Amino acid sequence: MQVPAGDLLQKINSPSDLKQFSEDELEQVCQQLRQYIVDEVSVNGGHFAASLGVVELTVALHYVLNTPYDQLVWDVGHQAYGHKILTGRRDNFHTNRVYGGLSGFPKRTESEYDTFGVGHSSTSISAALGMAVASHYKGENDRQHVAVIGDGAMTAGMAFEALNHAGIENTNILVILNDNCMSIDPNVGALKEYLTDITTSKPYNRFRDDIAFVLGKLSQVGPDAFKIAKKLEKSIKGTLLKQSNFFEALQFRYFGPTDGHDVKHLVKVIRDLTQIPGPKILHCVTIKGKGYALAEKDQTKWHAPGLFDKITGEIKKTQYEKPQPPKYQDVFGHTIIELAEQNSKIMGITPAMPSGSSLNLMMKAMPNRAFDVGIAEQHAVTFSAGLATQGLVPFCNIYSSFMQRAYDQVIHDVAIQKLNVVLCLDRAGLAGADGPTHHGAYDLAYMRCIPNMTVSAPMNEEELRNLMYTAQLEDKGPFVIRYPRGNGVMVDWKRPFKEIPVGKGRKICDGEEVAILTIGAIGNEAAKAIAALNTDSYYPAHYDMRFVKPLDEALLHEVFTKYSKVITVEDGCLEGGMGSAILEFMADNNYNAQVVRLGIPDKYIEHGEQPELWAECGYDAATIAQRVKDLGARQGAHIIAS
Repeated sequence: MQVPAGDLLQKINSPSDLKQFSEDELEQVCQQLRQYIVDEVSVNGGHFAASLGVVELTVALHYVLNTPYDQLVWDVGHQAYGHKILTGRRDNFHTNRVYGGLSGFPKRTESEYDTFGVGHSSTSISAALGMAVASHYKGENDRQHVAVIGDGAMTAGMAFEALNHAGIENTNILVILNDNCMSIDPNVGALKEYLTDITTSKPYNRFRDDIAFVLGKLSQVGPDAFKIAKKLEKSIKGTLLKQSNFFEALQFRYFGPTDGHDVKHLVKVIRDLTQIPGPKILHCVTIKGKGYALAEKDQTKWHAPGLFDKITGEIKKTQYEKPQPPKYQDVFGHTIIELAEQNSKIMGITPAMPSGSSLNLMMKAMPNRAFDVGIAEQHAVTFSAGLATQGLVPFCNIYSSFMQRAYDQVIHDVAIQKLNVVLCLDRAGLAGADGPTHHGAYDLAYMRCIPNMTVSAPMNEEELRNLMYTAQLEDKGPFVIRYPRGNGVMVDWKRPFKEIPVGKGRKICDGEEVAILTIGAIGNEAAKAIAALNTDSYYPAHYDMRFVKPLDEALLHEVFTKYSKVITVEDGCLEGGMGSAILEFMADNNYNAQVVRLGIPDKYIEHGEQPELWAECGYDAATIAQRVKDLGARQGAHIIAS
């Protein structure tokens, strides 16, 4: 559903249109842009509070900068809705995050204004620095390079690495720190406390109002005057803050904090900063969810609320007459508390996703045993390894696609040392509307090649509980449990724990001629396919592998001895995944069968609802059923249950 834009916003199809307005009109433009985001997201869904918080900053940047020649890089992309609307995508914005529509994040192939594709945090400074160095090399010294990064994203090691490098390069880069004390959940760590100290220092705030203007003027007088001014400013800043400035120590010119919702002042400050050479950081204080009272009050809830009534604030949820299966993440959240009550060694760790992983339940129930370490996946894994060396059993919960950032730590710090770290990979498989940056396509492939590793995937909620129970038993070593985004399939899921023998799959039903081998929750699509096939007198067998490492070799010997046609199904990449493992077993054991592998093909899958993407990739229930028929399976007369 497309919603109408305000009279000024209707006239803006590019930043050049925005520049036609006077500075006095920018406040009205901001009001209309903010209202348009509220209107669109309330009826079409998407991320919400982050973009509301940077409306004024977005308008000011496109008003001052000569985009796209000047390079503007948005970190993560949750905050870039206003940017998309101002850069020619307003009329298509209703397709945001919809199958075949606009991406929910900046994307280079979508617009020349999207200078860098983003989805994971903390990449903006590195990317902008690369662009700045390239411009300097090519002699494009009039080009501006701006990275807009949230204070939550600044906690990642990559952001610190980029700041450390940028400080020694004589390039024209401006880092804008969007300081709202939030990522998805409230920020944690010493950096947050440091920024709070700066923003509450009254003498410093009085001093900083004039510094940008003075430095801009002195830089025009000559290099000696500018050097003197820099030393004087650094000395005064350090005295007023009673500590050295972290950013100044990295050789950045620091300006701020400034009101991130005063668009006219932002225009002035950004314009002045474009005249100051070298690396600079502008500290903007903003409110996530600004302009929508409920979002300001509960920023985590309104990060991505789904559809809602913009007048009452009621979030619209489907009403069911009968109880529904829980989300897999909630099964994890409740189960880890149960296990921790029985086993005092269990600890919970997440890198800045307590609500997304449901570890927030344990953080509330057992605050001394659950840790949010900030947006720092590498640290999360090695921190967990450190806990494990002391006999504790850490459950490190990281989204599958985010775990890619900590791969070396998994190998070097966990697997080589055979430490009992339980890596719970949420959002495994095709994750939905967030698209290719968030799909957990590769974990089965990149985990199963690591020695000492157990790699598992539950088909349902009961299996998830039992795998978690199994993983915390003695001497289980490095243990991966991957599960998907969204709801499970069992209403009655909270059952007594049972140990699952490591490397042991299960036969769900016997059959004739064709065997379907699945791993993880996508096995439920195969079960649907088999139910439909049975009504048409086709009777394939179904095996739930449970583990891609170690494989259940006894089960596979049974399969290849009995069936000449095999279909493997996985919600993961085909290259190196479960199907590849089955082919390796078949070749190593000199079996000869017709094998069809279904999974994510060798390409990046765009955004959409999970069933839409399963169908596109060819492993939804309907396609699985058709592939059984395509194998030339004969219709039978009966099925033997087991």
